[in-house]
Amino acid sequence: MMNDIPYGIRREEIYKDTEPDNRVRRFMTPRRVVWKTDGDRARVSGEDALLKPHIKQIHFNVPETCLLESKGESAGILLDFGVEFHGYVKLYIHSVTPQRVRLRVRFGESASEAMAELGGDKNATNDHINRDQVIDVGFLSMPEIGPSGFRFVRIDLLDKDASITFQAVQGIFVYRDLEYKGSFESNDTLLNEIWNTAAYTVHLNMQEYVWDGIKRDRLVWIGDIHPETSTIQAVFGYDKSVEDSLDLARNESPIPSMMCGMSSYSLSWIIVHYGWYLQNGNRRYLEEQKEYLTALLRYFAGRINDDGSENMPENRFIDWPSNDKPDVIHAGLQGYMRMAFTAGEYLCRELGDSETADICAGAAAKLLRHVPDHKGSKQAAALLALSGIEDARKMSDEVIKKDGGRGFSTFMGYYMLRALGEADEVASAIDIIKEYWGAMLSRGATTFWEDFNLDWLEGSGRIDEITPEGMIDIHGDHGAYCYIGFRHSLCHGWASGPAAFLSEYVLGIRPVAPGCAKVRFEPHLGGLEWVKGTYPTPHGIIKIELRKKPDGGTESKIELPEGVTIA
Repeated sequence: MMNDIPYGIRREEIYKDTEPDNRVRRFMTPRRVVWKTDGDRARVSGEDALLKPHIKQIHFNVPETCLLESKGESAGILLDFGVEFHGYVKLYIHSVTPQRVRLRVRFGESASEAMAELGGDKNATNDHINRDQVIDVGFLSMPEIGPSGFRFVRIDLLDKDASITFQAVQGIFVYRDLEYKGSFESNDTLLNEIWNTAAYTVHLNMQEYVWDGIKRDRLVWIGDIHPETSTIQAVFGYDKSVEDSLDLARNESPIPSMMCGMSSYSLSWIIVHYGWYLQNGNRRYLEEQKEYLTALLRYFAGRINDDGSENMPENRFIDWPSNDKPDVIHAGLQGYMRMAFTAGEYLCRELGDSETADICAGAAAKLLRHVPDHKGSKQAAALLALSGIEDARKMSDEVIKKDGGRGFSTFMGYYMLRALGEADEVASAIDIIKEYWGAMLSRGATTFWEDFNLDWLEGSGRIDEITPEGMIDIHGDHGAYCYIGFRHSLCHGWASGPAAFLSEYVLGIRPVAPGCAKVRFEPHLGGLEWVKGTYPTPHGIIKIELRKKPDGGTESKIELPEGVTIA
């Protein structure tokens, strides 16, 4: 019986090739009108009607509508939904004059992006998704436009001598219905907001797969998702989108092809599997990776020179800010390789492949023979510290702590924070989190960005305002490499590192046996007065409370679910 299947697709030959979309659609009401035309030749009136909740259906007798009138010039309005989200905008069109009119609909992660022209001097684009398009509409209609990642929507009536009335404009938020099992709360409200914003940033990017960004980079960049999967582990514990993404990258990259064309990303695939197995303990899933994993590790073992230096193939990449610095890339790849071989040895021993595990152990030892110069790069210093090639305390003092958040990047920032944690510099890491990620919040961010530089703060406005005359547009006037101007994504999952770090190094929970059967508990208040939070495991939720004692020590309480012990 298939009575729970819609009649039209019950035939087996049709139904077998369908699959459900397990995401939620939630309707949202705009929070404010940011801008509207108001002149003799183009005007908007009744806009307050758009700020009121509305049923999800067009209907006939409407007491209030918003009117756009174009009398020689286009009438337009800019709406703010109050938070970045992924999805659509739905227009409830009551009447139009004449019978059909053209609307231009622009999405923006910032108010200024929604006001921008395609191309232009600030690089507004439709890359990966149409965020700026023209549609033809008629009366009593309900078109949905999207999807994209956005907070702001601008609607323009393009036809001259025309009018249109809207009963409502609603956002449709499309997301995975996931429970936030992990949590973090402290006496520092800014730090709490950063943890929650980082978790939300990743959640938005967990669609069918784990994406980089919900506007631009709606792709699986497998190296970029390591900070994301670390945050997913700390917030949600498990989600199938991670495994689907790992498998996609594997299946489209037959060795010696590198994932996403970059050797560091294939190294990251190994590192992500290691963390994922310790978190979730899915032995069956790990065994599915054995053939590819062992072949990849053996391939990389052949990419080490006799002196212990890495010899990775072309398309050598660490992150964009270091992309024009070959010495920094070399140092970073040296660290990445050793991290991957350490992870690979563990996974191969779990799989009973002692031969490949021994190859990994030998490769990891060989890489210690060569200690590259970090060249003052925080990226390289962090990877060298985390791999054990350099001392974490030395890297922290010489490089990573210097100038606080300057020299940080949103992607590699996760590794820099972890390196500080390994150096017992949790207080310094917290200061940098508040300085660097907190600065994005100070400019109106509700998600964390693809890139950010503290120098951008000087003379800049907020993303939730049209940039005032004489001020710098922090979105449109900044950016570099592949993310210049408005092409720059303001919701990028790789920027979520603070959530993972705070759970791992402040709450102090790190799995050390498959499925969190054993966890390391090494909490650090890092200058905070108190902290409490939770960490998800397959066995249930770990609960932690920390409080500073009068003598300066830390009082800690931990509640473990059955099946989890402290290593």
